[in-house]
Amino acid sequence: MSTLTLTSRGVRHAMAIGLSALLATGAQAATPTYDEVHELPRGHYALPEEGSVIGESYTVIVEEGDTLIDIAREHNVGYEEIRMANPDVSIWAPYVDTEVTIPARRVLPDAKRQGIVINLSELRLYYYSKPDVVETYPISVGREEFSTPVGVTKTTIKVEDPAWSPPASMRREAAARGEPAPSIVPAGPDNPLGRHAILLGIPSYLIHGTNKPEGVGMRVSRGCIRMFPEDIESLFERVPSGTRVNIIDQPFKTGWTEDGELLAQSYPALEENREGFEPLMFAIDRLAETFGDEQPPVDYKRLRELVESSDGQAVSLLKTAEETPTPAPSGPRNLYETIAVAR
Repeated sequence: MSTLTLTSRGVRHAMAIGLSALLATGAQAATPTYDEVHELPRGHYALPEEGSVIGESYTVIVEEGDTLIDIAREHNVGYEEIRMANPDVSIWAPYVDTEVTIPARRVLPDAKRQGIVINLSELRLYYYSKPDVVETYPISVGREEFSTPVGVTKTTIKVEDPAWSPPASMRREAAARGEPAPSIVPAGPDNPLGRHAILLGIPSYLIHGTNKPEGVGMRVSRGCIRMFPEDIESLFERVPSGTRVNIIDQPFKTGWTEDGELLAQSYPALEENREGFEPLMFAIDRLAETFGDEQPPVDYKRLRELVESSDGQAVSLLKTAEETPTPAPSGPRNLYETIAVAR
């Protein structure tokens, strides 16, 4: 995997002058994003003709005044994504000249490529806006006691500059703190819905903006899907009413690149779904579905480490020709037996 290192502002400049000038510097990305090739807005990727991997991770350099939150928003990444990709970097006061990883290489969710797909554990929304294009954006979802429901629904009404009525539960909580909540919050800078809202077929659930964009990419909502203001504005203009919305929870994703590399990503499972959840066994099941009847030379030790870290990084799971194969146990072997001996 090749990487690209630029300053945060340098990336913005490179995008503005186009891919040809970027390549002239000698810094090349193995899989250019759709906006690099076609000068479309951020978050757009050409769907691969084969496989299910998009994008390429790269690095940027912190400049004076940057926070990790600023860098994340600039590069279409959410709070938890940037934090997990850079565990040793301060969120609010990173040192100048620090190299920051932008985790932009992603395995597409295992779901029908139609309309909007929301992967809760990944804190990410995918929109299949054209037959050959997928868009992806960071989101916030419901915290544990207000978890976002899974299931298939659709977009209904789109509202610009919506008013917001705090739910009864929130008003009760505020009253208990001695801070009675208003019955209605009008449109404006204090409105938690931001300037754009797309209602869903599930009553009381919306995809909307926020007046606190620093929280995008966290589990902080009461069940709604929050987006950066610029991202929801873009979707608001283009997503037709009646668009299919598939809300899923896939904490482990695996897929092939166009050149035959097997990648996997693992995310922390949602708290409410952890009881009885065995992440390693879940990962093995997903791999088995990806393999079919074949069993390629998977590095199962690396798989175990990936599942244990659950940091969202796209990791190659295939052994190279130079690596020593995992010793085979005696007798018949399947994926479950193989993982048991991979230490």
